[in-house]
Amino acid sequence: MAESGTVAILPVKRFDAAKQRLSEGVAPAGRRELAAAMVSDVLGALRDAGGLDALVVVSGEPAVLEAAQDAGAETVRDDRDDGQSAAVLRGLAHPRARGADRALLVPGDCPALDPADIERLLAGAAPAPSVAVVPDRHETGTNALLLAPPDVIVPAFGPGSMARHTEAAHGAGATVHVERLASLALDVDTPDDLRALREMLEGLPGGATATRAALAALDR
Repeated sequence: MAESGTVAILPVKRFDAAKQRLSEGVAPAGRRELAAAMVSDVLGALRDAGGLDALVVVSGEPAVLEAAQDAGAETVRDDRDDGQSAAVLRGLAHPRARGADRALLVPGDCPALDPADIERLLAGAAPAPSVAVVPDRHETGTNALLLAPPDVIVPAFGPGSMARHTEAAHGAGATVHVERLASLALDVDTPDDLRALREMLEGLPGGATATRAALAALDR
């Protein structure tokens, strides 16, 4: 077990419960395949990013736990599936996270994630106590948090979470930075997000291999 360093926490919903807001245009099998593909791409980006000493994946989806173990990650089985914040807290309770100096909390539905953005975020972080908040493209939600130490605040994801996390960090006496990272700005929950993802990937030369294949399958 690591006694220091930076651990990434990746919470992943069970695929049958994922992406319900895409149901109008994407059948259940397509949503499941898309969710699996996005997680695969995020896992790959985290594996390739320098500066991470460990990865803990929290999920009740057997396929995710198996893929995480194949990628060298540690896993926490989460049969409750009661939300991102609760899953993150279970990840932070893992011994690997408790022994870390910092925790990076990332979602499983930002498939364009660039390892270089992760490296820049880690390298530019302020000393503890500090919180780096990565907002979504609407500047209201939170798509990633870098916490030093891992328990500096209690994560509270969901609508309005950017302001919530910033306020909590100030209340904890921590240095707060808002870090806008293009590859983490877009998470996929709605048909509009899916359209934006397609446009984003059209403008990128590579990456998100599994997600590109899943989108191509949806088009067929």
